[in-house]
Amino acid sequence: MELNDVIKNRYACKKYDGTPVAQEALDAILAAGRLAPTAKNLQEHHVYVIQSEEGLKKVDELTPCRYGAPVVLMVTYDKTNVFTYPGGVATSGIEDATIVATHLCLAATANGVENCWLNYFDPAKAKALFGLPENEEVVLLMDLGHAADVPAGQPLANHASRKPLAETVTYL
Repeated sequence: MELNDVIKNRYACKKYDGTPVAQEALDAILAAGRLAPTAKNLQEHHVYVIQSEEGLKKVDELTPCRYGAPVVLMVTYDKTNVFTYPGGVATSGIEDATIVATHLCLAATANGVENCWLNYFDPAKAKALFGLPENEEVVLLMDLGHAADVPAGQPLANHASRKPLAETVTYL
């Protein structure tokens, strides 16, 4: 699939059929995340693949938004290995983790795997529930799977609804 088609066809899947994600597809998705650029090439991100029954039950404790997905990726970053931007307030951690996650979701679509970026959960609870190291911060969860009741290539009706560029872009 061409990149522009991937971008146009990618949508937030809200209902999965529960069938497993092929390891080959999962490997390709994870490899794409690994290629994402990070500030100063620090590569401070970490991706946890949650697919065990026990792990998925923990995800269900965190959020009602798993939607039956058989795989959930948890994207974190190491807060002790980030670039601090001028001004000393902002760091590269969240930014780099979201770039990695964007690569993951686009690669998923390119490999025929639907996905949904989840922010509706408490990151501190996720960190505690999964026993993550103190230095890691949880940024997002991402459902992966195959859509139920939505034919491939036909995302939700409102997916194509977009504001005109004139409303979202300003040339200075």
